[in-house]
Amino acid sequence: MNRERNGTAEEKKESSLATLRARLRTLYYGSESYSHYWRIALIIFDVITIGYFMFAATIGVEMQNHTLDYAIGIVLLTDYLVRLFIAMRPWREASSITSITDVIVIFSLFASAFIDNLGFLRVMRMLRLLRSYHVLRELRDASKWFRRNEEIIHSGINLIVFVFVVSAVVYVLEGHLNPSINNFMDALYFTVTTLTTTGFGDITMSDTMGRFLTILIMIFGVALFLRLVQTIFRPAKVKFTCTTCGLSRHDPDAVHCKHCGTTLNIPTEGTWY
Repeated sequence: MNRERNGTAEEKKESSLATLRARLRTLYYGSESYSHYWRIALIIFDVITIGYFMFAATIGVEMQNHTLDYAIGIVLLTDYLVRLFIAMRPWREASSITSITDVIVIFSLFASAFIDNLGFLRVMRMLRLLRSYHVLRELRDASKWFRRNEEIIHSGINLIVFVFVVSAVVYVLEGHLNPSINNFMDALYFTVTTLTTTGFGDITMSDTMGRFLTILIMIFGVALFLRLVQTIFRPAKVKFTCTTCGLSRHDPDAVHCKHCGTTLNIPTEGTWY
């Protein structure tokens, strides 16, 4: 009799968990209106936290608001646990780049509760910028304007993520070695002047690691930086493959292929006001 009761209790518990998981999956991935509003709210929260972390990295440690950090940490931790709970393969979800960066950010938010809130812990939160790509995926389905300008916006996000992440690496590796780099803004200033080949010379690397890092920024960073800037400011193109020569990018109003002259039939959505 007790076994039957225990079995019934376990079945009810499993049924309740299955129901909860199904409802949460609908909330996160469903097509209902409330699911759409929930995802929009998550996008807004992601954008706000990304902006906050970018701002917080540039101010002094003494101005840090730990209460706000803990509140954001609780929300991020709850969202992370829910995503693991509803995932079809939790271990695969936990090993994704997005989840790993979320764990690092969550740790950095709660770290001040048991250790000194060192500067590099705040800089680690810049990894939250990688969440921007998740935001882009959501916006692709939510906004026609975004779809029209997706390439430019994506290049802009790539540029911001690249500059801030490289600046974070510079600050973490050189902040305690180079007397000229006292905060994240100094590291950001050095990174931008190096990427743009301006090189004012007021901040220089004197140690081996710093010089090696500068070489990497100049070799790989400058080419990528210029490429991203070019993508942002060049005229908008549409992706449409010419059936004759294979050219895949054309002006939005192109009637003929600029390469071979073949007549094009580029699909449009009509006039937009």
